[in-house]
Amino acid sequence: MLYKGKSSLFYIFSSFGGALLIAATFAYDNYRFSKYKFIDFSKTILYEKTNLFVPQKNYYYFLIFSSKMDNVSNLINKLPKKYPIITLDIYGKVYSNKKGIIFVRAGTNTIIKIIRKLNIKKVPCYFGLKKYDKKLYKQDTNIKIIGGLND
Repeated sequence: MLYKGKSSLFYIFSSFGGALLIAATFAYDNYRFSKYKFIDFSKTILYEKTNLFVPQKNYYYFLIFSSKMDNVSNLINKLPKKYPIITLDIYGKVYSNKKGIIFVRAGTNTIIKIIRKLNIKKVPCYFGLKKYDKKLYKQDTNIKIIGGLND
């Protein structure tokens, strides 16, 4: 049989436990949200052939590869076809856009900034980019190595 003093103490501690659980959930959600990076296309300058690249869609796959290592057509065939694909050749080869595929290029400093910011360790790789605000996009998926274990 519970005494009145012990019963109220139980409710106090259970309330504290509930608040702790809510705080832990909130902290985990913030961590999960912060582990992905942003790409601001107003500061990260990419070019399509001769024009400045300005994203128009709400979601893209972003493929980073080297034309000296891989055939771009084979790589694109390995990606999901659900959303348009932005491809960045770190070697800098110029391609013509195709339906659903946007070939971009950038200066060496911009490519290095993208690789460092996203902590890319191996190419070819891709990830999802979701529109966050105007020209600001957020990485929406983990970086997936094509031909790797998580391919």
